[in-house]
Amino acid sequence: MPRKSKSSGPSQRMLRVGELVRHALADLLTRGEIIDPVIERAVITVPEVRMSPDLKLAKAYVLPLGGGNAEEIVAALNKHTRFVRGEIGHRIDLKYTPEIRFFVDDTFDEASRIDALLRSDKVQRDLDHDEDDD
Repeated sequence: MPRKSKSSGPSQRMLRVGELVRHALADLLTRGEIIDPVIERAVITVPEVRMSPDLKLAKAYVLPLGGGNAEEIVAALNKHTRFVRGEIGHRIDLKYTPEIRFFVDDTFDEASRIDALLRSDKVQRDLDHDEDDD
């Protein structure tokens, strides 16, 4: 049986469990079950949860609405990981409840940066030059 290369993406199981964890986290945050003043005053989205291959670690990427004080919110969430893990264990039927680590989701910033690069004068000049060659 050939081994999977390291460049292959996440398995269907990793994606499925990640979605279950993401929904459980979103539910926890929506209901305001995490008691912390930093978290309580923010509307937080959970765009993605990435699972480790053994499903024992979940990396939850979060973003507060408007993007403000994201680092502070992530620090507060990481402070409550024990509570969050316990709650997720009650909501999801898994053999092993994964350890949760929170990170700031910077995909929107990265997409904006790439968009700005594509709109830059230098790129537009190169694109115009390519059209002249046709």
